Amino acid sequence: MSKQKILITGTAGFIGFHLTKKLVEEGHDIVGLDCINSYYDINLKHGRLSELGFDHQSIEYNKEVKSGLFENLSFIKLRLEDNENIARFFEHHPFDTVINLAAQAGVRYSLENPHSYIESNITGFLNILEACRYQKVGHLVYASSSSVYGMNEEMPFSVHHSVNHPISLYAASKKSNEMMAHSYSSLFDLPTTGLRFFTVYGPWGRPDMALFLFTKAILEDKPIDIFNMGNMLRDFTYVDDIVNGIEKIKDKIPAANPNWDGKNPDPATSKAPYQIYNIGNNKPVKLMDFIEALEEVLGKKAKKNMMPMQLGDVPATFADVAGLVKDFGYKPDTDYHDGIRRFVEWYRSFYNK
Repeated sequence: MSKQKILITGTAGFIGFHLTKKLVEEGHDIVGLDCINSYYDINLKHGRLSELGFDHQSIEYNKEVKSGLFENLSFIKLRLEDNENIARFFEHHPFDTVINLAAQAGVRYSLENPHSYIESNITGFLNILEACRYQKVGHLVYASSSSVYGMNEEMPFSVHHSVNHPISLYAASKKSNEMMAHSYSSLFDLPTTGLRFFTVYGPWGRPDMALFLFTKAILEDKPIDIFNMGNMLRDFTYVDDIVNGIEKIKDKIPAANPNWDGKNPDPATSKAPYQIYNIGNNKPVKLMDFIEALEEVLGKKAKKNMMPMQLGDVPATFADVAGLVKDFGYKPDTDYHDGIRRFVEWYRSFYNK
């Protein structure tokens, strides 16, 4: 597709950083946005921004700065909850596409600080929807999560399944995002595409995710907590596969499904310009096999602390990616052994381990 002007929120985050770097290198005009909160190590977020050509010491709230590496990239520090400044910011930027990856992440943290999920994921997303509505943005792509499947036990998880039984506030906030997007697609003809991510991992990853936690603990000779006594299945998805998927999806503006039936409603489509996709590896891996692969790469055995299932967690995730295959001939396929090796190489380099 031709050159676009694109807003990527969550640019200092894991997926947002990788997506920004790829789309900038392909020549699109990119504006990155992030509030750079302290949910996890700010130095890691600063490291990502540095890779994109930004000096964190020059970043001030609500002040747009240019990248020192890419002439087609700028960045602004803003909170999605800041409705007044978000609206003003959109007035100055006629975006073709908005990719909203900013959110308060983490199932477990939602048990400790639930209000932050309402502020960031509900109020913040509403402000993005309103800005897209009034500025006539051509396509809003936004991050959802595999956690929306909640109590559903039918595998693999399909976008055509009901997701009405979330088991964490984080999951409920992501389900809410999908419902909010649908209402704006229906009321205001705003094209929206929701992406349900499945356990994303890779270089520059989040410190609260399993691979990061395990790697750090093993290298420091500390035990790792393995929940549900190790009886977990995860559809681990390498970050490059996620980014490649988003890149393709952003160019396919959703249209109304002419066959949509209100008496037998399909949750993944609508008679409005609305679409939902899963992005997962479609190859769930036993957690213990994942750990063994990590031990092999590190050349060290983990000290294992077997734990019961945590509140808000699910025993298995498994993505049905038929929609990606049908619409794009695409399927994430990075082998987890390769993905783990690439992560460990980055981790050792970044932390001098």
